[in-house]
Amino acid sequence: MGCDSVSKLTSPKPKFRVGRNRDRVMRIAVMGTGAVGGYFGAKLAAAGHELVFIARGEHLAAMQRDGLQVKSSVGNLHIRKALFTSTARAAGNVELVLFCVKSYDTESASAAIAPLIGPDTIILSLQNGVDNPNKIAAAWGASRTLAGVVYVGAAMERPGVVAHSSGGRIVFGSLDGAINDGAKTVAGLFATALIPHEISGEIAKIQWTKLLWNAAFCAVSCLTRANVKQIVDSAPLTKLVRDCMAEVQAAARTCAIDLPSASLDQTIDFSRTLENFKPSMLQDLEAGKPLEYEAFNGVVVKLLRQAEKTAPTNEAFYAMLDYMDKQIREEASSTRHA
Repeated sequence: MGCDSVSKLTSPKPKFRVGRNRDRVMRIAVMGTGAVGGYFGAKLAAAGHELVFIARGEHLAAMQRDGLQVKSSVGNLHIRKALFTSTARAAGNVELVLFCVKSYDTESASAAIAPLIGPDTIILSLQNGVDNPNKIAAAWGASRTLAGVVYVGAAMERPGVVAHSSGGRIVFGSLDGAINDGAKTVAGLFATALIPHEISGEIAKIQWTKLLWNAAFCAVSCLTRANVKQIVDSAPLTKLVRDCMAEVQAAARTCAIDLPSASLDQTIDFSRTLENFKPSMLQDLEAGKPLEYEAFNGVVVKLLRQAEKTAPTNEAFYAMLDYMDKQIREEASSTRHA
């Protein structure tokens, strides 16, 4: 696993339709309608854009029956006028794909979105981890692919219902750092839905900065069943977090990304404001879903091994989470075949 960028493919700027209120209307698909995709997709649908929500299982059934609901202290949303489907084939070409699947599904989902992709389609990854946009770009071209980092507190309350607790900002940018037409188009779209956003010319650094948090807090929370407050209130767990983040910092350097030492303290200080928040991977563990440890800890281990360096904390986290993930998948398989 390296840090090289992929080759570019020119993609024209999307064309908009105009709605009755003279606002530009965009056709958008959410690939992987969980808490993140559901929240931002609902905001865009409420602003009058045409949405396709791709999901599966009980969540899809609930949305097809009752629509998509977002419960939030800043305003509830209930989206009924949208297409809720299990397959991209039912949607056809769209102008924007919000790519929100878990990192372990990136390759398969990249292939599955083929029916959504037209000559003008932009793909915006809103995933955790640092290498998913490059995997998407390998399939569909770097110039149509944008990397995004989300800052939102959201979780699935039950099938069809997203609970939003805080935030809702997206920072995104092109893989080569250029402020291209695709990024400007998406920024204009987010403005219509009042989604706080920023185009960054250093999106890779922002991704790695978020990985500081995800690699450490997601792993420790899953292994201890502790929320963020419990972690930062414990000196031994905070030391584990710091050791993990130092290895993330070293891995970032192998990709020519310099995360200042102050970033570690800033990440821990920020975490103290999150109180009883449960990291996304702990939410997945409690729901019996597979874990994103490969994208959080595995990438650190692999990059440092390639550089002939060690990552003892992330190696330990990876080994334990790998064992837990296999148990989760085996239990899910046995349940399906029972």
